[in-house]
Order: sequence, then structure tokens, then C-alpha cells
Amino acid sequence: MAATTPRAKPTVRIKMRIKKGDTVQVITGKDKGKTGEVLRTLPYENRVIVQGVNLRTRHVKPTQEGESGRILTEEASLHASNVMLYSSTNNVASRVGIVVEKDGTKKRRLKKTGELLD
Repeated sequence: MAATTPRAKPTVRIKMRIKKGDTVQVITGKDKGKTGEVLRTLPYENRVIVQGVNLRTRHVKPTQEGESGRILTEEASLHASNVMLYSSTNNVASRVGIVVEKDGTKKRRLKKTGELLD
């Protein structure tokens, strides 16, 4: 059996329309329908970490004598294509578009509601 070589990290940074602090809704997978705040974005992997979604349990061994081991529950990353921006005022998920204002600044806008995000 041939030995597999470790996969190299992609060096291309993907432009994401989802930012830290945005409210998103999961549109596919085991947590479909859940909403939460984006805690972190991983632009080189095109993934996001959403609060309270895709929870994983990790068992941590004690590192010092006398310390007890513990079980941690933490969020794992989701692919960015599996979430949509969510309007909490209208309770609807929507795609996002980029709008250029008169003064030349770019803003993100929800396509369904027209709500400006930035």
C-alpha cells in the first residue's frame, strides 16, 4: 500500500461575504435551520465557526498531577456554502449582494429584504 503524503494547506485566500459577528442560518446538514453568530471565519479554508452549531465533544487528559480530566464541548467549523446570512428583524435567510454607495463605499445588502449590513 502506498503511503499518502499530507495535504498541503491552500495558499489562496477566498473572498467571503460572511464576517465575524454576522447572524447566519444553517441551510444544510444535521444542524439545518439553526441560527447563530459567526465567532470566527477561516478564509483560507472557506469555513466559518458558528456559535452553538456543529458541536463536538473532546476528552482532555489531565496535564498535571492531581488535576482531573474533563470533557469539552466546542464548535467545529462549517463550510461557508452551508450557511446564509439571516435577518433577525424579518426572520428570513437571504443571499447577500454588494452595493456601491454614492460616496464610493461598498456595503453588504440582503437581497430579500434590502437591509444594509455594514
